[in-house]
Amino acid sequence: EDMKNNIKEYREKLNMTQIELAKKSEISRYLISQLENGEDVNITKKTMVQIATALNANVLEIFLF
Repeated sequence: EDMKNNIKEYREKLNMTQIELAKKSEISRYLISQLENGEDVNITKKTMVQIATALNANVLEIFLF
């Protein structure tokens, strides 16, 4: 089951690069890239919260279940 997300859309709205998002969220750029490309990766709730927070959004805005 692929989980869709809006990481790229929100990141681009903030004029943020993957590297900047990686630093701000403390998540690896590689993982962010995988998520943006819709690859099937298992991430924790904590990771979702870190990414959403770095994008000034909440988890349900970024990750579509």
